[in-house]
Amino acid sequence: MDGYRNLICPVCHNNRLIVKYEASHVYSYIIDADAPGRKNKEEFLPYRYDKRELTDSDQYVECQNCGAKFPCKITVWNKETGLQELQAAINRNK
Repeated sequence: MDGYRNLICPVCHNNRLIVKYEASHVYSYIIDADAPGRKNKEEFLPYRYDKRELTDSDQYVECQNCGAKFPCKITVWNKETGLQELQAAINRNK
């Protein structure tokens, strides 16, 4: 995608930006006879959980040059307006 060069950091005026999504989850495993978790049969594999709950999340644009962070919320990417929405989030959070 060449359009990312259009996004500019208002702090250092650089275009090296990245979108980051941080999330914290609680994984639950039902204890049964063979191993913790109904999806685990002979051994415990942490990625075979019975339930996952999102407890916290954070989404932001970060400048790779100066480290400035600009909160944003992207749920669906629209090629036509996506870059405009990101630049608006950056400008809103100067």
